[in-house]
Amino acid sequence: MNVRKYSGDLVPFNPDSLLYSLKNSGANENESQSIFKVVEREMFDGISTKKLYEIAFAELKKLRHSFAARYSLKNAIKALGPEGYYFEKWMAKILQTQGYDAITSQTLQGSAVTHEIDVLASRKSELLICECKFRNDLDAKISVTTPMYFLSRFNDLKEHTFDFFGKKLQPTKGFLITNAFFTIDSIAFAEYYDIELISWNYPPKRNIKSLTDDFTMYPITCLTTLTDEEERLLLEKNCLLVKEIVRNPVLLDHFKFSEEKKIQVLEEARDLCGDQE
Repeated sequence: MNVRKYSGDLVPFNPDSLLYSLKNSGANENESQSIFKVVEREMFDGISTKKLYEIAFAELKKLRHSFAARYSLKNAIKALGPEGYYFEKWMAKILQTQGYDAITSQTLQGSAVTHEIDVLASRKSELLICECKFRNDLDAKISVTTPMYFLSRFNDLKEHTFDFFGKKLQPTKGFLITNAFFTIDSIAFAEYYDIELISWNYPPKRNIKSLTDDFTMYPITCLTTLTDEEERLLLEKNCLLVKEIVRNPVLLDHFKFSEEKKIQVLEEARDLCGDQE
């Protein structure tokens, strides 16, 4: 049985991958198996991964909104687009959670030219130069030409000292970050030239998916109880994270929600964050 990816390519259906995603949503073994059987009944050769996602998402939502929210993470990150502006801000917040000072959209003078830097981050004497590659195609792959280009930019900056966060700092490490995937050649090139890569599934223990789960950094676009328009308004108010609603429910006062709707949103948000906030 083959499935059609967003790119149009046909690939063999991987049942283990679907089951893993269902369990990772928070559903238990029996619930995951039950939903898997529903998906199996709806399957046909050449079915799109988008359709498979929609079936599983709908079934998870029947069980618990937070299960569907967690399952939808890749699509929720895509919903931060179509430009990379909110993705960059989201990545800065992830770095801040790990003890870094971080800011976005800075211009630095290199030896040859000026460079627009997506995210700058510092902890102690470190200064990280981060370039974000946001993609609306969920199956997109970042080719080796991208880390090659990024390396030349980093090399143009690395000998210079910059004033940020009340310190004089020289670039110590370059990070190339994407919500998509890296090719094998991209990874090999980055490893050789000591460029840090972060993608949806790379590296195995510090990728976008694991960082989001480990630090409860779920973007506001995960929430199934909010409309697209409501999510967009919260983003414009600089509310990017579900945990920010949990910490500060007054953010929902931007909307004329009924008390029942407000309770539903907060319940999903708290459930998704594991009541940790």
